[in-house]
Amino acid sequence: MSRSRPIGIVVQKFGGTSVGDVTRMKSVADRVARTHRAGNRTVVVVSAMGGTTDELVDMAAKISPHPPGREMDMLLTAGERISMALLAMALYELGVPARSYTGSQAGIITDGEHGKAKILEITPMRVHEGLDEGDVVIVAGFQGVSAETKDVTTLGRGGSDTTAVALAAALGAEVCEIYTDVDGVYTADPRIVPDARRLERMSFDEALELTAQGAKVLQVRSVEMGRNHGIPIHVRSSFSYQPGTMVVPQEDIVEDAIISGVAHDTSEAKVTVQHVPDTPGVAAQLFSAIADANVSIDMIVQNVSEDGATDISFTMPSGEVHGLRGVLDDFVAAVGAKGVTVDEQVAKVSLVGAGMKTHPGVAAKMFQALSDRGINISMISTSTIRVSVVVAVADAEEAVRTVHAAFDLGEG
Repeated sequence: MSRSRPIGIVVQKFGGTSVGDVTRMKSVADRVARTHRAGNRTVVVVSAMGGTTDELVDMAAKISPHPPGREMDMLLTAGERISMALLAMALYELGVPARSYTGSQAGIITDGEHGKAKILEITPMRVHEGLDEGDVVIVAGFQGVSAETKDVTTLGRGGSDTTAVALAAALGAEVCEIYTDVDGVYTADPRIVPDARRLERMSFDEALELTAQGAKVLQVRSVEMGRNHGIPIHVRSSFSYQPGTMVVPQEDIVEDAIISGVAHDTSEAKVTVQHVPDTPGVAAQLFSAIADANVSIDMIVQNVSEDGATDISFTMPSGEVHGLRGVLDDFVAAVGAKGVTVDEQVAKVSLVGAGMKTHPGVAAKMFQALSDRGINISMISTSTIRVSVVVAVADAEEAVRTVHAAFDLGEG
């Protein structure tokens, strides 16, 4: 991707709630028109209108319980194509020239993994042509074309964020603005913690940890791409003109807050493989099999060996457990383990902050706060800027409020 930075290129991404109906589409067109008239060369990435993707998935399920991945991608990309065409029409009504492109027309080249393809490169010649002719260029998010098969592919849920940041990097844009239904990144989910505070700035590393641990405002891959290519990401609300949250390189942060926020994720499951032989190579065999199944795991805990065997526990997306059962059963049979248990009634709660690297005692304070509220911890994982715990899903919201209060993260 190009590292040149022509002045004035702005990439704006609008999610499904932002373009949820005709009225919202016209409002987005007005905002884009203002950006264009201010002298910016403007590229817009759009998601499908709110609910469209779910409706398409439901229709497919009524036709086939296991539809082919290629055809699902052909189906699901229709939602973004509808949005891009409608937005172009709305801009024309405002006197702003615009042209819309599918992901493949915009030069977004991916691998061939249907449903969760990765972007390999972007060749945005047609995007440049549109910008050079003074048009607003609108690109369908969430999609690309396979370099090998030339089939349409999708990037997975949240893939429009990735499309936007990848285009910003390829075009050398000054900023990528992510418009959503909230006015920035907060210290916790405001629906759970009413006094959660909006963050004005945060580093890419902090944003990565928060999104990876369950914060829903940004998509992990988009933040990784922004960090790798040095593209500032501006998270803003499409429903207001509030300043939002800037996600920037660490060197642009004048002073680190000790803690940036608390994230939670209730979509995890805890899997335990019981009575695994405690011999060299067995853990590698287990996790290699899981990796070969293209499943990502998170926390890993291995118990102390007893009588030559141990339990290995890990967390993973609960929606992928069913598809992994065959792999786990094969592993159990191959090594003579006792069996597999799955607990889907768990949640992950994470404390994130770049400042904790130089402030000892953060983990102890978090654990003590949870203990004082009678909240049990079943697993722990840490990094230099994160402490994560697994608790019962019934305790998740109380755990978030407890940790948030313990570190005085609220307003006032």
